[in-house]
Amino acid sequence: MPSRLSPIQEQPCRLLPPALVCPLGDDLETIADALFSGRRGLVHDDAFTPGRPLPLGRVNSPLPDASRLPAVHRSRNNLLLAAALERLAPTLDAFRQRCPQARIGVVLGTSTSGIGETEVALAKRRREGDWSADFHYQRHEIGSPACFVAEWLGLDGPVYTLSTACTSSARALASAKRLLASGACDAVIAGGADSLCGLTVNGFASLEALSDAPCQPFSINRDGINLGEAAALFLVTAETGGIQLSGYGETSDAYHISAPRPDGQGAISAIQAALGMARLPATAIDYLNLHGTATRQNDSMEALAVSQLFGDTLPCSSTKALTGHTLGACGALEAAFCWMTLDAGRLPPHVNDGQLDPQLPPLNYASAGRHDGCRALSNAFAFGGNNIALLLERCDD
Repeated sequence: MPSRLSPIQEQPCRLLPPALVCPLGDDLETIADALFSGRRGLVHDDAFTPGRPLPLGRVNSPLPDASRLPAVHRSRNNLLLAAALERLAPTLDAFRQRCPQARIGVVLGTSTSGIGETEVALAKRRREGDWSADFHYQRHEIGSPACFVAEWLGLDGPVYTLSTACTSSARALASAKRLLASGACDAVIAGGADSLCGLTVNGFASLEALSDAPCQPFSINRDGINLGEAAALFLVTAETGGIQLSGYGETSDAYHISAPRPDGQGAISAIQAALGMARLPATAIDYLNLHGTATRQNDSMEALAVSQLFGDTLPCSSTKALTGHTLGACGALEAAFCWMTLDAGRLPPHVNDGQLDPQLPPLNYASAGRHDGCRALSNAFAFGGNNIALLLERCDD
């Protein structure tokens, strides 16, 4: 007798088209053109590290006028979200017409929130002895992004923000699936945003984790990450068909405050849990978006984990070479890239200098081209040893 499905396994969890603002652009057509051609969206900039220009994934798209935001929510992080909300509006409006009484929640991930604006305010206070008249501490509270989105849209469902470093927005999508399964919501706006600021750029510099050149995931020459910023939002509904979040797996190996567990067991357990929730074998996956930060330790751990689970046949790539590491936004952004892969039937190529590290287990790094797969997996790993894998599946309507 087959085992009974859990409520989370039974719950449809449809991911409607994502709304993105990232270094590759701010509309899906422009982003797809860069993503599927392997075109980097990095610029060299020393705004946060004077005298040391770094490749950064800056958002150069026009953002909404800051005066449109309440002063308490006026931050670049929330402006990125406001821009993404403008792109999500048609999808949200259509859903509200279908389901006018729907209870809509908001779950977002971030690591920076509005800390960039607090940096500016602190500098002014040091110079002049007082805070700016428009300074609001709440702008940099972790809860600010979700509260801003809920207030902007007039929503009164469950509203919260997660901050688990680089897994934050991926966990927001998993949380959306749980909220739908619990019956607390009929739909959830889920995703995340992070903005470049001095704290993160100099923090990673102090860890000697930044590369002075465009990053080279899984290359023998890899020497660190590039940082980026983005906002990525999904409307997640309890509808069938389309592209579904069929499974997720979350683990915490607590190996080290910043380094991953070298044997990859935390990552392996997360991927296995995602496969288990979706009731699928590893052989059913058609594409894997690697976490692929281009640090020595992360790439080594991930290559080992992927090799053990999938061998050397599954097409995979790290898109951080194109966008930089968008930290708390990367989980949702790269889930969106998986969504676009399934929707378009094309693969994001793996971009590096072509010199793969021979000490890593061999993987099938993707090349640009058509690929008619229906299931994609996205990995995200973070400080503290917390790991998540999201499994997306294209289903017939």
